[in-house]
Amino acid sequence: MLPIERQQQILTWLEKEVTLRISEISKRLDVSEMTVYRDVKPLIDQQKVLKTSNGITLFTQTYVPSTICSYCKKNSNTRFSVQLIKLNQGVEHTCCAHCGLLRYHDIEKEVSQIICHDFLKDTTISAKIAIFLLNADLNLNCCQPQVIAFDSMKQAKQFQTGFGGELYNFEEAIIQIKEMMNGKTCCHSKE
Repeated sequence: MLPIERQQQILTWLEKEVTLRISEISKRLDVSEMTVYRDVKPLIDQQKVLKTSNGITLFTQTYVPSTICSYCKKNSNTRFSVQLIKLNQGVEHTCCAHCGLLRYHDIEKEVSQIICHDFLKDTTISAKIAIFLLNADLNLNCCQPQVIAFDSMKQAKQFQTGFGGELYNFEEAIIQIKEMMNGKTCCHSKE
């Protein structure tokens, strides 16, 4: 049996049984546990299954709490949160525009829409048309470099006049954050 066939069989079993032990899969497929681990790894990477302490379980959206940032694992239930709506209709939440833009960069091909909030009016806007202010002299106790979203260039410039920082569009902001991070993980990341 080819690896792809074994993976499909594992998914079929999980749809019926929800959770399986690696040793049980090994016996059923008549392959080594190492082979099972190799077969399961792509399924985990594709978020079709989750690894448990001694096996795997079928992935469902209930395993990803919407109150946890999908990038840095910090609480995402704030007025700065960003939502990434995926092509598979799943929704990921991040705690701020900093994490939202970095997460978007990581999974861009899976995202159909990215939504953030205007800093001043707290209205929902598409991040792709937002103006982002980086490194303003205002401590929001969030991820660094700090990123603030605005739906209006005029208001963003007025805010910049008072608090400094640099203004960027969506694509520019992602590039700037990546450069400022210089390969470092997010300051709140628990990974």
